[in-house]
Amino acid sequence: MNKLQRSEDEWHEILTPEEFKVTRRKGTERPFTGEYWDAKEPGTYTCKSCGQPLFDANDKYDSGTGWPSFAKPVDAHNIATRSDYSLFVRRTEVLCSKCDAHLGHVFEDGPDPTGTRFCINSVALKLKETD
Repeated sequence: MNKLQRSEDEWHEILTPEEFKVTRRKGTERPFTGEYWDAKEPGTYTCKSCGQPLFDANDKYDSGTGWPSFAKPVDAHNIATRSDYSLFVRRTEVLCSKCDAHLGHVFEDGPDPTGTRFCINSVALKLKETD
């Protein structure tokens, strides 16, 4: 896959200040405040920065955390992960594999059959609704 590369100035032009803080600076939106934390509409959640498909609404569930949570990505190749020690504990960061946007984190406390919880910032996503 070809990586999408933009300068910091280009990202500032494309993204809102909050989107930039989360996706380019690894920030986190406050729980229960994001556009999609309790959304139930069908569709595909794409990367807000580049449009790559990330998660299907059918795999979204209410984890009680206040962030959109998904059991799995639409395609494992569309996300990347890396170790994150920023809060003095080991977590696994989730990124868009195309543009390296920070999306959130993945945890091993999700529902069956995957057992994973992709805890994703709403501001990093765009829902492409389907009928």
